[in-house]
Amino acid sequence: MGQFGAGQGLQRLEDERLLRGAGRYTDDITLPGQVYGVLVRSPMAHARIGEIDTADATAMPGVLAVYTAADLAADGIGDIPCLAPVPGKNGSETILPPNPVLARDVVRHVGDPVAFVVAESPAEAKDAAEAVLVDYEDLPAVVDTERAQDADAPQVHPEAPGNLCVLWAQGNEEQTAAAFAKAPRRASIEIVNNRVVVNAIEPRVALGEYDSESEGLTLHVPSQGVFRLLGQFTKTIFKIPDEKFRIVTHDVGGGFGMKIFCYPEQVMVLYAARKLGRPVRWTGERTEGFLSDTQGRDHVTRAEMAMDEEGRFLALRADTVANIGAYVSNFGPYVPTACMTQMYSGLYRIPAIYGEVACVFTHTVSVDAYRGAGRPEAAYMIERLVDACAREIGIDGREIRRRNFIAPEHLPYDTGLTRIYDSGDYTRLMDEATRRADWHGAAERKAQAADRGKLRGIGLASYVEACGGIGLEEAKLTLDPDGGVTLHIGTMTNGQGHHTAYTQLIHDKLGIDPDKVRMRQGDSAELRRGGGTGGSRSLLMGGVAVQRASDNIIETVRQIAGHHLEAAAADIEFEDGIFRIVGTDRQVSLADMAAASHAGELPEGMDGPVSEHGHYEAEALTFPNGCHVCELEVDAETGVVEILRYVVVDDFGTIVNHALVAGQVHGGTIQGLGQALLENTVYDEDGQLVTASFMDYCMPRADDAPNIELTLVEDMPCKTNPLGVKGAGEAGAIGAPPAIMNALMDALSPLGVRRLDMPATPERVWRAIQDAKAEQREAAE
Repeated sequence: MGQFGAGQGLQRLEDERLLRGAGRYTDDITLPGQVYGVLVRSPMAHARIGEIDTADATAMPGVLAVYTAADLAADGIGDIPCLAPVPGKNGSETILPPNPVLARDVVRHVGDPVAFVVAESPAEAKDAAEAVLVDYEDLPAVVDTERAQDADAPQVHPEAPGNLCVLWAQGNEEQTAAAFAKAPRRASIEIVNNRVVVNAIEPRVALGEYDSESEGLTLHVPSQGVFRLLGQFTKTIFKIPDEKFRIVTHDVGGGFGMKIFCYPEQVMVLYAARKLGRPVRWTGERTEGFLSDTQGRDHVTRAEMAMDEEGRFLALRADTVANIGAYVSNFGPYVPTACMTQMYSGLYRIPAIYGEVACVFTHTVSVDAYRGAGRPEAAYMIERLVDACAREIGIDGREIRRRNFIAPEHLPYDTGLTRIYDSGDYTRLMDEATRRADWHGAAERKAQAADRGKLRGIGLASYVEACGGIGLEEAKLTLDPDGGVTLHIGTMTNGQGHHTAYTQLIHDKLGIDPDKVRMRQGDSAELRRGGGTGGSRSLLMGGVAVQRASDNIIETVRQIAGHHLEAAAADIEFEDGIFRIVGTDRQVSLADMAAASHAGELPEGMDGPVSEHGHYEAEALTFPNGCHVCELEVDAETGVVEILRYVVVDDFGTIVNHALVAGQVHGGTIQGLGQALLENTVYDEDGQLVTASFMDYCMPRADDAPNIELTLVEDMPCKTNPLGVKGAGEAGAIGAPPAIMNALMDALSPLGVRRLDMPATPERVWRAIQDAKAEQREAAE
């Protein structure tokens, strides 16, 4: 381990450039002759499109073109594909209605794009977009997740009767039913996992350019990886060879899953650029983001646990209705099905599990992966249910977990849901978290709070998630003349600090100072492949690829060193940037050999500069886990919730950079807090998004954030990853919602509150208290 290697406190290398304002985001790019596009969006959630009159708009100053679905059809532009259909129950298939770039015949949510206006300036394009006249025939809409399958619910797509996209099932239905039939005790819950709007700090942007000489298209776009997008554009949408298409991603201001996907605006700037022969840029505004960015969560779940008399789990059964919106996004059906149900067991030994998920269409924005992608939904269900089990049995939440946790001696443990946990000590992490949170002193603090007229609660959530294992990752290292290296990598940083983490791994291998490690990413012309960023995969996958590329650099430069030292490569050792003949003081540095390679001083048959690839394709997933403990107070008169203390103990395996990990945990926890207490996506019965701006949609702010007391347990490295890394990017968003809601229920259940859903806004909390008091008064009468 070098001075700046894995585990050392290297400060983020990215920050100085960004703080100086030297970042380069897609909207910072201006190309010669660039023009601007604006989408005409539907003001209705469901309507039949009649005539689209573009004459007035086309005649306006500065307007270059107005395109509709008819233009795209005439030029053979394909629809946006679903990349992850899933098999349905009893052999049924996922129903995949068309997901058009511009609406054809029918609009299916407010914000559905109908036309694309291109003009010399943004203002001229906006003015012309308002002049496009669309004849809409209003149709009834359905927005409610639970109502989507009602017999009288309006149909979103004729291809999907009952608005059902797919009915997914996992587990053993018969075994689970038999266990329930014999179980002496049961506990059940009904919960809502509320829909959230992603709201990355950088809105979506797309800039398209066309080279008439090569007939090549280039898309500049903030993304979470260019290669997954590339195949969609070349194979499905534009139907051109890969070599005629380039995607470039520059700096990205947050993604959280939403920037993985293909969107209509990306297609339209490319289409318009090819038609007009000029670069075309579209920049999303915040309200457009509310109306068009993929959103997250939106589930209604009924779950129950069968237990013996001591509270040991016998079987779990869960039924979920998952709203996927108006269209099937790239991963839309996969996230609430396989991504979620495969984690239903949580950290517990549950002999029989069965779950069904009905993915339904509604007249709302499409739903897809959002930080955690299915794992937060699973953790929320199981951790809320485990607390309900504890109340049913009449024991402490810690004790029921202790009785049911998978113990270290059970590992590797097959959950029966295609997941095999390899490492961890879940009881130890819970005990450490509750010790640090002074769980034993909570009763006294509750009494003191009651004296002040406050309701105090403490709750915990133990979580596990599945990370990595998605695709193949590639890294390319090239020696630079100054002895540094340039890393090309297929992952895509969105603010996580990839440059810093990869630099530490390279320093460990090659001994190169951090200021001489350059990183390039996000250009499909500079690398052959890459899986991008998502599922906490970057360090798990990219880190191993970087190490392997570094090893290949050492072996190649060993040949060069042998040439210069007039020794066999087998007789040369490498350590801390120095190649040395074994048993002698004859040596050359890696920096010397880098300069030699650029000067052409190489063995016969070798070309410079030295450049090597490294690849990694995971054979198994990793399973980070941990425990969150939240203590809070509720003002019974107003429903206001104040988080007083928040403790996290996490097992992420090997830690490369503690500060980067802490940043991920803090950010994810605050996102989870936002979902638990603040963020509420509301559509009215006509499908209008009521919460379409920050005036109505409440994001967490600094004064909402508690101090997060984080402890990292580092002595249980992952056994299925060469680095021992388990992944940390999504963990905070997984543990926080159930921990906060369990603490709230601990505070409110003595009043008789039996159900409280996210977001637990002051109004909802106040109403729950009032309803419980009213029930008590009725019971007394």
